[in-house]
Amino acid sequence: MNRPTVLFLIILQAGLSFAQSQPTTKASKVEALLYHIDRMYVDSVDDEALVDEAIVSILAELDPHSIYIPKEELDEVNEPLKGNFEGIGVQFNIVEDTIYVVDAIVGGPSERLGIRAGDRIVKIEDETVAGVKFKNSDVMKRLRGKKGTKVNVTVVRRGEKEPLEFAIVRDKIPIYSVESAYMATPSVGYVKVSRFSATTTKEVRDKLDELRAKGMVDLVLDLQGNGGGYLRSAIEMADEFLADHKLIVYTEGRNAPRENTYATSEGRFEKGRLVVLVDEGSASASEIVTGAVQDWDRGLVVGRRSFGKGLVQRPVMLPDGSAVRLTVYRYYTPSGRCIQKPYEEGVEAYRKERSERLERGELTHADSIHPLDTARFFTMNKRVVFGGGGIMPDIFVAIDTSLSSEYFGKLVRKGTLNTFALSYVDTNREALLRQFAAVEPFIRSFTVSDDLMNALVAAGEKDEVKKDAEGLARSRLLLALRLKALIARDLWDNSAYWQAINADNPVDNSYQKALDALSGDTYERMGIARQQ
Repeated sequence: MNRPTVLFLIILQAGLSFAQSQPTTKASKVEALLYHIDRMYVDSVDDEALVDEAIVSILAELDPHSIYIPKEELDEVNEPLKGNFEGIGVQFNIVEDTIYVVDAIVGGPSERLGIRAGDRIVKIEDETVAGVKFKNSDVMKRLRGKKGTKVNVTVVRRGEKEPLEFAIVRDKIPIYSVESAYMATPSVGYVKVSRFSATTTKEVRDKLDELRAKGMVDLVLDLQGNGGGYLRSAIEMADEFLADHKLIVYTEGRNAPRENTYATSEGRFEKGRLVVLVDEGSASASEIVTGAVQDWDRGLVVGRRSFGKGLVQRPVMLPDGSAVRLTVYRYYTPSGRCIQKPYEEGVEAYRKERSERLERGELTHADSIHPLDTARFFTMNKRVVFGGGGIMPDIFVAIDTSLSSEYFGKLVRKGTLNTFALSYVDTNREALLRQFAAVEPFIRSFTVSDDLMNALVAAGEKDEVKKDAEGLARSRLLLALRLKALIARDLWDNSAYWQAINADNPVDNSYQKALDALSGDTYERMGIARQQ
C-alpha cells in the first residue's frame, strides 16, 4: 500500500474514538494498530493527537512541502494567500504595555473614521488594554471579527485633552502583496512583491499603470524574500511581461500528464527593459516568474541563487476540517528546468541548506556557487542556464556580512529598534512632517545623528541589551539605515521603508546593481535584446 492510501485510511478512522470493529482488509496494518491501542493500551490516549502525529510522520517521509494543517490553524495559514482578513484595519505595535497604531490601512473602517498613526488604543469595548501585558495575539483576538460586527475602541491622541471614542464596524481588510512601488529614477519604476496571493495580479497591474503614468520606461521587479504562494498568480504575473503564446511554465506528476501554460492577452509591461531581483528567500511562485523571464531572455536576473522549490501542492480537505497540502506535481521552466533542490537527506537537512550557503561562502563570493545539477539548458538566445537547485542570477550580488554584529542582532530581537523608532516618531511627528513634506526629501536629507544613536543605545540598555562599543562601531551604518527606514515607515507607509532601505543599503546593493544594469549596455553584453 502506498503512503497516501495509508494516510487516508488513518483519516477515515479518526474521530472521537477509533474503529469499533476489528479491521480485516489487507490495507489495515495501521488501522489494526490504532484498534489495539484503543482496546489494550495501559493508559488512556488522546485519539486525535495520536492521529495528527501519525499524519505528520507520514508526510515527513514524502517531501518537505507536503504538510498537515490542523483545523484550528487553517484560517490563519490561508489568510495571507486569500489577500484579506476581517477586522478594523490597523497595524499596531505594543511598546511598554501601550498599543500604538502604526498605520490605519487606507480605505479600511478605522481610516474612514479618522483613526491615525500615533494613536494609542487604551480601551477595547469596556476592557482597559493600556498598561496590560498583552501579546499581539491578545489584541488581534479583540479587534478582529466577522464583517459587519461592531467594536468600540477608545484612543488617546497627542494634542487632544480627552480620549476619543470610535464605534468601528469591521470589514474585509486587504493584505497587500505589493509592499512598495515608486519611481527609482525618472524612467525606472520599482515594484516589490512580498507574496503571491489571490489579489496579487490586480495589485501589480494597478501599480504598473500608476508607474507608467509617471513616466516609467524600465522596471525593477523585486522578489527578494518572496516565498511564493498561488501558482495561478505567478502565471498571471509572468503573463504581464511575456508576449502572447510564449510558454510560461509546465507541470507534470505521476498522476498528472504534462500541462503547458502559455502567455495570453497583451501584458502591462511587454516592451520595456526588466530586471528581477532574487535571493535565497525567493521561492516557488517567485521562481516561476523569474525562470520564465530568464529563459525567454525577457530580462536580467540580479542577486543570489533562489531557494529552489520546484514542487506544487494541492490542498486536500479532511473530514474533521483539517487539511493536507500534498505535493502533486513538479513544475518546469520554459527551457525544461526543474529547479527543485535535493531533499533526499531529510527535512532537517533541507531546512538547513539556506544557512549553509552562508557558511560555505556562497552568499559572499561568486566563485563559491556551484550548480547542484550540471545538466545544461538554454535560453532563447542560447545562454546556458542550470536547474536542480534554484535560479542562478545573471548578475551575482554578494552580501556584506562585516557590518552585522551580535549587538545589532540583540537590538532587533528585543524589539528595541522598532519600539524606539515608533516612540521617536510619536514625539516628533509634527516637527518631522513640517521639515519633510514627502518621502523623497526625507530620504535625501535625514541623517541619524550621534545624539539619536546614543538615545537608541540607552533604550537598548533599558531592554537589557548591554552597550557593546565594538558591536556598535561595527554595525553603526546598519543600525542607522534600519532606524531611518523604520522612521520613514512610521511617518508614511511600508513603501517608504523600502525606499529608504534601497537608497543606501550597505549590506546588499542588488537594487543599485539593477539600476546600473538599466543605465548602460548590460542588456546587450549579456545577450538580451531590447523588446520591440
